[in-house]
Amino acid sequence: MLCPRACGADRAVARGRCGAEAVPRVAKLMLHRWEEPFVSGTRGSGAVFFSGCNLGCVYCQNHAIRDGGAGEPYGEDALVRAYLALQESGAHNINLVTAAPYVPQVAASLRRAKARGLAIPVVYNSSGYERVEALRLLDGLVDVYLPDWKYVSPLLAQKFSGAPDYAEIAAAAIEEMHRQAGDLALDEDGVAVRGLAIRHLILPACADDSRRVLDEIARRLPLATHVSLMSQYTPQPHTAGFPLNRRI
Repeated sequence: MLCPRACGADRAVARGRCGAEAVPRVAKLMLHRWEEPFVSGTRGSGAVFFSGCNLGCVYCQNHAIRDGGAGEPYGEDALVRAYLALQESGAHNINLVTAAPYVPQVAASLRRAKARGLAIPVVYNSSGYERVEALRLLDGLVDVYLPDWKYVSPLLAQKFSGAPDYAEIAAAAIEEMHRQAGDLALDEDGVAVRGLAIRHLILPACADDSRRVLDEIARRLPLATHVSLMSQYTPQPHTAGFPLNRRI
């Protein structure tokens, strides 16, 4: 019941709809230099790529990670060691990528890591499809929220992500993220230390919905809200049956 899918899976027995098991699975740990400049900075972002995703967009470029089977199990002790190792390697921040299936374990690991000396900002990198109740477990632990706001149209959300309720869920989640972290704040080097920045990927033939997303951001959030408007959509094998088989 952790996410809006409410699939009811007992993950000690079987994977959830998100593909996740009871113990967090980490697909990749790396210094990520290809995020937005205010995340990657000059030294890279300390990315922790969690395996599994509760949204499952047809155009996802990371199917191997999204489906939940990639990587190795990382209990709380292993996560703490990973965060501290990334900090030691010079990362500007800890970048939790698609951690939604594991929020309780992530929250516990962050508390322990901070007690052991984790001092760099924590970035929560999200699809936006999150329960407010789950996000509240991260209050005071996450410094920078970096959610997607993918759609306003229920039709597009259902067709491409199987989530017709995406817009209402994401709007409430992002408002909670802003409540916790506020507007984006950068240090003297232009790297984020706190706040909210929203990503939106423009999809082929969906520009009208992109405009509606921007309208919703302007209506619901302060005008100081930062938006990363992304034009790098790339067709994937799974998009052949959709009107998504070209670049924008």
